[in-house]
Amino acid sequence: MTDHITQINYLDPELLQKLGDLELVAREVVEGLRVGSHRSPLRGFSTEFAHHRQYAPGDPIRDLDWRVYGRTDRYYTKLYEAETNFDCHVLIDASASMSYGSGKVNKLEYAKFLAASMAYLVLKQRDSVGLSIFDSEVRTYMPPRSAMGIIVEIDKMLREIVPTPKTTVAKQLHDIALMMKRRSFVILISDLLADVEDIMAGLDHLRFDGHNVVVLHTLDPYELEFPFKGTWRFEGLEREEPLTTQPERIREDYVANLDKYLTALRSGCIGANIDYKTVDTSRPLDGVLNEFFAERATTLNGGAVGARL
Repeated sequence: MTDHITQINYLDPELLQKLGDLELVAREVVEGLRVGSHRSPLRGFSTEFAHHRQYAPGDPIRDLDWRVYGRTDRYYTKLYEAETNFDCHVLIDASASMSYGSGKVNKLEYAKFLAASMAYLVLKQRDSVGLSIFDSEVRTYMPPRSAMGIIVEIDKMLREIVPTPKTTVAKQLHDIALMMKRRSFVILISDLLADVEDIMAGLDHLRFDGHNVVVLHTLDPYELEFPFKGTWRFEGLEREEPLTTQPERIREDYVANLDKYLTALRSGCIGANIDYKTVDTSRPLDGVLNEFFAERATTLNGGAVGARL
């Protein structure tokens, strides 16, 4: 079966679910990535600030020091000491809303595939990866290490989680930020069903602590498209009041509000120099990651900050 799978260009989430073994899933996804000839698709990260130099055309806008500009009215670029190895920390939202899925793979299951694939990629680079799982509390905090067995532990930890109805994303991001002892590459995988200002407050805490932050905003296709027809009773997964309605009557307002929310979240991330990507859980994993790494490479080469679908 494995020989057949490796011939498939894009790995469907339902196929990955049938594999069962999370390490095998991660290996199949990562081996299929077209990340180019560069050493690391997560390149561009360093942890130690070195010094400034005057801005020159072609320098990445994201490296400008706006505080120095405010004091001197001149543009200066921040330079960093590149480190051989770095820490990556994956944050997984395991709240009740993540258990929703219109198909056979729900958002939490997809998040597990994403987390394992990212972890495998980092470990393959001989860097270290850690894991935090949260809902209304931080349920798991595993400091970064470079052992491949962490992928098996991700699977085990997620299987043991019993999601709670309500998430406090901002508070958990603050708490996790306080736990991390070293500047890291932080990857947040969540449906982010919360107030945008609260979310950004938590993400800003991570950025102010010097972490390089990536947001993989994981949503079900039915949440993105709202294709329901007829009469439906919608049950809230996080203790919201149930709603019985004809979805076609509210679809226009729903889509408009969703677009407003996604635009505000994406703009907030771009403004904070945070890489952002909306992830549709019906899409193949390697396709999503190939797209993200290509967008990130464009950003690091001087393109616009922030990745979008």
